[in-house]
Amino acid sequence: MTTLKAEKRDMSVKAKKLRREGFVTGNVFGKDMEGSMPIQIQEKDAERFFRTNGKGSRVMLEVDGQTIAALVKEIDYNFMKRQILEMDFQVLVKGEKVHSVAEVVFVNQDMVQAGILEKLLNEISYRALPESLVEKVEIDVSSMKIGDSIKVADLPIASDPGVELLTDPESAVAAVIAPHNNVEEESEEAAEEPAE
Repeated sequence: MTTLKAEKRDMSVKAKKLRREGFVTGNVFGKDMEGSMPIQIQEKDAERFFRTNGKGSRVMLEVDGQTIAALVKEIDYNFMKRQILEMDFQVLVKGEKVHSVAEVVFVNQDMVQAGILEKLLNEISYRALPESLVEKVEIDVSSMKIGDSIKVADLPIASDPGVELLTDPESAVAAVIAPHNNVEEESEEAAEEPAE
């Protein structure tokens, strides 16, 4: 489990100011906590963590000398600025199921010979005890061809006894479709347009 250093946040300092100073703000919450604990993380540490982890990842949070086993519940990311704005964490409690998501990752995409591979789900929602959490679901798509599809029910996470699926098992995760030939349609449309 990855370790991430954080410190308790002074709520009198605005989040905008902290971001300018190179921090990512966040909250830690859990069943045994009164309210939530506002925290701040060095932006460089958060970015390093984000490169290999995401929503649904487990993490050891080190907050002012205290170590907390937690789950990444939410990451607020600004794609325009390529900046993490906020990260929220749920404390993991032994024996208590948590709602989480497993990221869908395709393997061997370049080996799909014909057709267009479509990713229909980015994550699979489920509930599990801390020890049964699944961070990523890797799908080998190398043998897929036009007309093939993979459902959630076809994946190992669906048959894992420690996992209670919340995403519909009949939901399609991946499909290979025939490429569309738009050249003819475009030339017909061009012919219909009156010449200026």
